[in-house]
Amino acid sequence: MFQPARGTRDFLPQEMLKRNWVQDNIRSVFEAYGYVPLGTPVFESWEMLKIKSGEDIVNQIYYFKDKSGRELGLRFEWTASLARVVASHRELPKPFKRYAIGPVWRYERPSEMSRREFWQMDVDIVGVSDPIADTEVLSVAVDCLKKIGFEGFVIRLNDRRLLESLIRVAGLPTDSYPDIFRAVDKRKKIGDEGVIEELGKIGASKDASERLLELTSTKGDPRETLEKTRTRIGDDVQGQLACDSLSAIIDYAESFGIAPYLIVDLGLARGLDYYTGPIFEVYAEGFEGAGSIAGGGRYDNLVETFGGEPTPMTGISMGIHRLVTLLEKMEVFEGKDLGPNVYVAVASDAVRSDAIAIAQDLRRAGIQTELELLNRGLRKQLDNANRKGFRKVVIVGERELNEGCVSIRDMETSEQRKVKIEDLAEAL
Repeated sequence: MFQPARGTRDFLPQEMLKRNWVQDNIRSVFEAYGYVPLGTPVFESWEMLKIKSGEDIVNQIYYFKDKSGRELGLRFEWTASLARVVASHRELPKPFKRYAIGPVWRYERPSEMSRREFWQMDVDIVGVSDPIADTEVLSVAVDCLKKIGFEGFVIRLNDRRLLESLIRVAGLPTDSYPDIFRAVDKRKKIGDEGVIEELGKIGASKDASERLLELTSTKGDPRETLEKTRTRIGDDVQGQLACDSLSAIIDYAESFGIAPYLIVDLGLARGLDYYTGPIFEVYAEGFEGAGSIAGGGRYDNLVETFGGEPTPMTGISMGIHRLVTLLEKMEVFEGKDLGPNVYVAVASDAVRSDAIAIAQDLRRAGIQTELELLNRGLRKQLDNANRKGFRKVVIVGERELNEGCVSIRDMETSEQRKVKIEDLAEAL
């Protein structure tokens, strides 16, 4: 018997209903902030996907050739495709605020929280260099997460330019920033000794590596951490500019209402090579061990790299699988009406046409309704409705129809009552 490929899975109806509920709620927040959808292909040029992605990510891209020998790859995230569109469509009005929801693919070890095929939900702002844009995408993520049931958050902030400054202060080679970022990013997985070993491969001394680990261990209250960091980096211009950007995000966060969630974490690196400024990750309180539930940053050079004009961009991404897994642990879906609400049972063939008409009226009234299609006996219909989790069953019988009525059965209490057909939608 055939099974889904490793790292992928089927989602049966009850699982898909949960995923759709999450997507629908998050999409509504995206649109409330004025973001518009953009569709792009699931596969792109291999050369394009490799640009600014980083060695670790390149090794995870699903690569193939088409029948004409063109080198292609499945998208591993949404950002590269967005940058390609912006580079080739200069007529797009700025700021361009887009969202995307759909599957992406990475060849990595599957786990409870990660798959090789997974769905990402992204928002990005194109054409705004001011940190207000970075703060807005963070606010979008927080509002999305609140709407689906999360409450407390920790937002970790850093800046790639500040990391570069710390690398210079520590005395590491300045021609290997991407390799150093990747090593720091893997600190939780490989430990300090693993990071020192990785840095040694690019010529960093043990003393310099230990100094960098010390510097990147600093985290805490945003303003206090930045004040301390400014002193440490001295007159390093790029580092001070990074501190300015983070300070602006902290100020804007007060107005957006997300300031209480912020910390500055100098050890935050993120793995992609294209980040150029602020970077951030969002964690759910009580589930920090599950990893980030949203993450992103600023990437101001990517459009230019793809042949377009210099264009500032920033964005954030959330993964549906991780969110649904945590929401299930939080029992958020318990008691929610997901899927059809009402089952219309047909007591006999004589009333089938009337039952169809009643079901149609309920659907047109906006009530999700399933109609019996198999000509089963009433008991089997009720059993079927119970197995599917329907809370209400409308029973269409000859006697009740002669009175202009139908019966509503509450599947939780087994109570049954008659209502006039014209009052049915309101009664449900």
